[in-house]
Amino acid sequence: MSPKNASLSQQTSSPHVGTVLKLAWPMALKAVLLHGAVVIDGWLVSSLGEFQLASLGLAAAIAGFPLGAILAFSHAMQIKTAQTMGRDDKTALKSVLFSGLLISLSVGVLFVSLIILFDALILALLSPDPIITTYAINYLSVFFFFILGESIGQCLSSYFNGCGQTKVPLFSYCLSVPVNIISSIILIHGYFGLPSYGVVGAALGSVLGVIVQLIFLIVTLYRSNKLILQSDFAPAFSFRLTALQQFLFSMPIAMTFMSATFSGRVAELLYAKMTLNEFAAMTIVMPWIMVAGTIAMQWSQATGIIVAQLLGRRASPETLKQFLSTAWRGVFIAALVVACLYTILCISSPYIYSSLSDETTSILVSFVPILIFLPFIRSTNAICGNTLRASGDTIYVMNLFLWSQWLFRLPLIALAIFYFELSAFYVLSILLLEEIVKFIPFHKRLYSGKWLTARVA
Repeated sequence: MSPKNASLSQQTSSPHVGTVLKLAWPMALKAVLLHGAVVIDGWLVSSLGEFQLASLGLAAAIAGFPLGAILAFSHAMQIKTAQTMGRDDKTALKSVLFSGLLISLSVGVLFVSLIILFDALILALLSPDPIITTYAINYLSVFFFFILGESIGQCLSSYFNGCGQTKVPLFSYCLSVPVNIISSIILIHGYFGLPSYGVVGAALGSVLGVIVQLIFLIVTLYRSNKLILQSDFAPAFSFRLTALQQFLFSMPIAMTFMSATFSGRVAELLYAKMTLNEFAAMTIVMPWIMVAGTIAMQWSQATGIIVAQLLGRRASPETLKQFLSTAWRGVFIAALVVACLYTILCISSPYIYSSLSDETTSILVSFVPILIFLPFIRSTNAICGNTLRASGDTIYVMNLFLWSQWLFRLPLIALAIFYFELSAFYVLSILLLEEIVKFIPFHKRLYSGKWLTARVA
């Protein structure tokens, strides 16, 4: 591997804020492009009306289950790759790569199969209108190919991130997102003599974009990691053992991320039972939260990668404390930027979504107070979570996420919508309450200091 792509284990023993920034900014921009495509799809489809926009939100909630599982295992792949980098073992890295691909593709195929079998039943139960159900089913029938492509693409991206090559996934999205957007515009509205596919056109654009992404990632993998790919493969028994160990290592991390994603998707399905205007507003604001919030989230993930590499090469507790203190100051700056972006987006919503009703845009403006405070508490919790995961304290993080989401947030959302019939403002504020509930357990665990002496493989 070239010197510019060397892992942290081969660099200075005292990483600083520039080290985090070097890893974080490509990851953040890549995540913005990933989630930004969802926002743009929503904006493009919004010109077709509230019914089409609601169908996109409902289909995205269903498709979010397999995508969430894929992202969850890819995050575990990222940490495993980072821990393996310091060993300078090409066979081990190759085994990690192919084990991750096997796991990720299997997860994608499994979930796509389940949705094909049950999507019509689920949508019929949850959709507020048969027209919305039809639009959503048509969208999903094409979007399945995007999910399978992402199962490979996300795994390769996480491998590059763990190796410190975070610009590679960014470049792949710089190529794929314009293809996605341009083709979606053409196919949604039927320009250049092509048929007008409506919401299905957005799914077709996503599929074309992921094909471009995969071509770039595979070619780059072969060119930049040729020595690893051409190294001896582990014996069949050894590879099966490696794959099993990687799966067991990944499960608590994957369960944490799947819980976060799945609970979010269940919440979106609950939002479908709100009024049409409130559901449309929630469909718009949730991708905003993902897109802008990813700036601070990716800083936290970059922090976790560096902590994993530092622990892998047995860095001293003093070095770890000094680094984390620096990273923590950086995430507060990122949270401030996110809060400003949320405010601008909400205030500008009547102009951005001019085709929607005044009631829908006024609901979006009312979200400003919640979205100002949310990024600060969420970001500091993310620093704690990623640091604890990097040290191997994955079970504690998983349990904290599980009970806060399934025993706190979702029951409150259900009560707010079905029993108290509260407005969208109070329903969205439950996201902020959940982060407040996690704050003390997260910080108490981190300040105990046990992670400073963790020994990772």
